Amino acid sequence: MSLDLLSLPPATGPGWNDPAAFWAARSAAVSAVSGPVAAIDLDALRFNAMDLVVRSAGVPIRVASKSIRVREVLDATLAIGGYRGILAFTLPEALWLAREHDDIVLGYPSVDRAALERLVRDDDLARRVTLMIDDPAQLDVVDAVAAPSARARVRVAIDADASWRAPVLGHVGVRRSPVHEPAEVVRLARSIVTRPGFELVGLMMYEAQIAGQPDQVKPQYVV
Repeated sequence: MSLDLLSLPPATGPGWNDPAAFWAARSAAVSAVSGPVAAIDLDALRFNAMDLVVRSAGVPIRVASKSIRVREVLDATLAIGGYRGILAFTLPEALWLAREHDDIVLGYPSVDRAALERLVRDDDLARRVTLMIDDPAQLDVVDAVAAPSARARVRVAIDADASWRAPVLGHVGVRRSPVHEPAEVVRLARSIVTRPGFELVGLMMYEAQIAGQPDQVKPQYVV
């Protein structure tokens, strides 16, 4: 069965504006199923997916497969206008998703040699999948798998750390990547563009590396 979110009938039953009734209905729907069980509310999924498109104001949305672990839901979300590409969890997963999707960025650096071998030996996969790196040593691993002259050109993006290093507070946020200062990003970028067999296509960093969000908060306009 293929899931088409845009063809779903109008929502019925208690809406999420009545949390008690909403969650009671979901509990009732799985009450006869032996747990553990995961259930997806398609009305809520469609609402959230479309709401993100509105709030993105024309900026394409890349779907993180580490957060959406059901392939059919991932495919259905990407079929909606406004969504483009996948941020994949692992390189083997990225190669699997690349059978059907053509814009996949790996969310983390990988030294999975077997998966790298599959990537660099297949021109089509190499066009569809972008590796994430934060150290030139990761490029060495790719070259050890296959020399630049014997493989496809590999697309790479830089994983930069956006945490805050405050003079008084010290380190605030995660320790995502050893690449933190602008000069470090430039140095790594230069090492990529001057190296045979690689193409630098992007930079990843995001504000959530400084602070997370609790489940329920009042609107915050100044952080």
